[in-house]
Amino acid sequence: MAAVIYLHWTATGYNWIRPGHYHSIIGSDGRVHRLHAYSVDLPAHTYGRNRSSVALSCACMGGIPDPWTQPPTTAQLNSLCAETASIARDWGWREADITIQSVMTHAEAASNRDGRWMHDNYGPVIWGGMGERWDLLQLEKGGPNDGGDQLRERIRALLRGDPPPSLAQPLEQRLVFKGETTIQARSADLRVQIDGQGRSWALVAELLERYEIPHVWDASRRRILIGALDVTPTYRDDAVQASVGWPLVELSLQTGSAPVILSGILRPGGDGDRAWCRVLEFA
Repeated sequence: MAAVIYLHWTATGYNWIRPGHYHSIIGSDGRVHRLHAYSVDLPAHTYGRNRSSVALSCACMGGIPDPWTQPPTTAQLNSLCAETASIARDWGWREADITIQSVMTHAEAASNRDGRWMHDNYGPVIWGGMGERWDLLQLEKGGPNDGGDQLRERIRALLRGDPPPSLAQPLEQRLVFKGETTIQARSADLRVQIDGQGRSWALVAELLERYEIPHVWDASRRRILIGALDVTPTYRDDAVQASVGWPLVELSLQTGSAPVILSGILRPGGDGDRAWCRVLEFA
């Protein structure tokens, strides 16, 4: 089966960020928490459809008794579409490739709206289902029942290159390095760059080599595979976001679920593109 991107909500509070369920979870402020590499299958996000797929989810809709007391925020929906568009670009998809066969809400998948009968209909009652899953059927309380169509159109717009103002990132607003200095790492000098907020950045390869951590660069997936097994992901709230303006690079453990340790950025240099990460986050 061709790769599919499934869009969800977690049916939890806004701060629910847990690995093992979705590849990325988006908090209420629009921050994308990359939890697993997009190249691996996770076992239980979309019933009968977990192979060759990516699951993105907004942390929301956990209000009791009314889930709509914690609806998807504008920032979440913007980031959901932007992250989907970013994956689509990495996979070589074009605007015309964003269809219900390639990008589906869980409501649509549960009801087999893509025309493939994968399982019994457990989707929205209005589509003949049992009502167990209706993720993103509506994007706002009382709104139209075409959430999937609305999201796909937003994603197409991003692939056309006309993002809404809130997602635009002028080149002059990209993260820039303001100066260079050295710090001590394992009792030796390490060259680092300082950004406008005083945070230090180092080349990922130099950090990994300094700490003797085996790694492999996977150019096709723009990620670095880490060979260590004693590293525990921390899922920082201030993890690097696409809003820095540079392509992101993920560092993932070489395990079955490929948990993402941290995200860095890819910047051009005199000897080609190089991956950088925040030193404090690496430590």
